Amino acid sequence: MSMTIEKIKCIIEAALLAAGSTLSKDRMVELFAEDEKVKTADVTKALDILAEETEGRGVELVEVATGFRYQARQDYAEWIARLWEERPSRYSRALLETLSLIAYRQPTTRSDIEQVRGVGVSSSIVKTLLEREWIRVVGHRDVPGKPALYATTKYFLDYFGLKSLDELPSLAEIKDLDNLNPELKFDGEEGSEQSSDSSEQDDVNKSKNVLTEDDEENSGEAVEDSNNHSESPREINSTNHINESQDDSESGENASREQETETSKLESESAETTEGSSEGEEESESSLKPTELH
Repeated sequence: MSMTIEKIKCIIEAALLAAGSTLSKDRMVELFAEDEKVKTADVTKALDILAEETEGRGVELVEVATGFRYQARQDYAEWIARLWEERPSRYSRALLETLSLIAYRQPTTRSDIEQVRGVGVSSSIVKTLLEREWIRVVGHRDVPGKPALYATTKYFLDYFGLKSLDELPSLAEIKDLDNLNPELKFDGEEGSEQSSDSSEQDDVNKSKNVLTEDDEENSGEAVEDSNNHSESPREINSTNHINESQDDSESGENASREQETETSKLESESAETTEGSSEGEEESESSLKPTELH
């Protein structure tokens, strides 16, 4: 039992809307039973009719790397974006530059990308691209260290609405990375890295000038501090000498006072000794007198 093209067209249209993802021609053929005798040529004809019917409408039927899908036309993206309150994903310039180099130079290594960009490639950038499945490891270069070789995937083509790498614009046509895809959003904070060597050199020169000014200020402060420190020991030494002299004078006075006290003690003791000897003589004389009388 054969099926008309009109019915095949309606079934494929419904399947594309219900799938929520791309469908390949082979997958569409599998939707029909064997007795329905639907071939790949029939599916192709139905797709061509559907594409013609979307002309002048808000949606379009497009073919990407993994198959066919309906999508809103880019002309109405401004209004469609208002359906979602959350902000769209924003990608740094460094990430997009890395992705572009992989797309145009694949397979390529991380060191090759760093050599072209003139700056290091952050591990978080490579991790993000791998997690989004925009790139994958396709092998390792036969050099010391065996660095990984990266290439783009079909999901990369799907995201940017491309059927194959041949549809990428040529490097001569790209004057600015912003024109690669108008849907891309650059993050001002994450995309602080500059792609041109001249802008990077300007930043380096500015930083050098700032460092030079800071060094001059710091050197001036260091000179003032050294002057202050050089005068401080003199003041401390003079203060110490004054304190030492005061301590010496006080210790001298204390010593003289102690000497006077000891002298007075000795005088009093000698006086008591003299009085005691005189009294002893008087007693001896008195004891002798009666004997003489007797």
